[in-house]
Amino acid sequence: MDKKTIRKNILGSLRNMQPEDYSGRSRDAIRYLMEDPAYRNAGTIGVTISRFPELDTRPLVEAAWKDGKRVAAPRCSPSDRGMQFRYIDSYEQLETVYMDLLEPAEDKTKPAGKEDIDLLVVPGVAYSQSGYRIGFGGGYYDRYLTDFGGDTVSLAFEKQLAGEVPAESHDIPVDRIFTERRVIDCRGGADVGDRV
Repeated sequence: MDKKTIRKNILGSLRNMQPEDYSGRSRDAIRYLMEDPAYRNAGTIGVTISRFPELDTRPLVEAAWKDGKRVAAPRCSPSDRGMQFRYIDSYEQLETVYMDLLEPAEDKTKPAGKEDIDLLVVPGVAYSQSGYRIGFGGGYYDRYLTDFGGDTVSLAFEKQLAGEVPAESHDIPVDRIFTERRVIDCRGGADVGDRV
């Protein structure tokens, strides 16, 4: 299947999740990430403010604030498909932009350099066990990751694991995927196994 078909099928499946199931599974995946040294050792975390049916990242954002970490969220520039992370310490520093996404308001936040982000949570729709992903089609993260040197992880529901996904030469896999059931180490292709 091509990327467009995989994206459509998985998003359709995610939209059928019941609210309590969606919330519980999101928290389970985040709990596994928070147990990981990459989270514990990170001073600054880059993470999108998700919207349904993406895995809910708000519990991670709130836990990171509580843990004394700096949180940076992306602001996208549709005109040139660029992306800049900006520090947030309150949801009140966000504004609604195109496609009802929440992004940092430029007049309320300061930019975070790539070199300042220790752990980047990369969003996506579908994933392979080797860490390749199908995103939402904008290519923002593909460009951002080209010279990013920190740890890269994704938070995903089990139903987002699509076997193999089409990968192109410019695609960069994430290091690990955290689901509600397990941690997948994509660098060696090893599945750490069920955590439940």
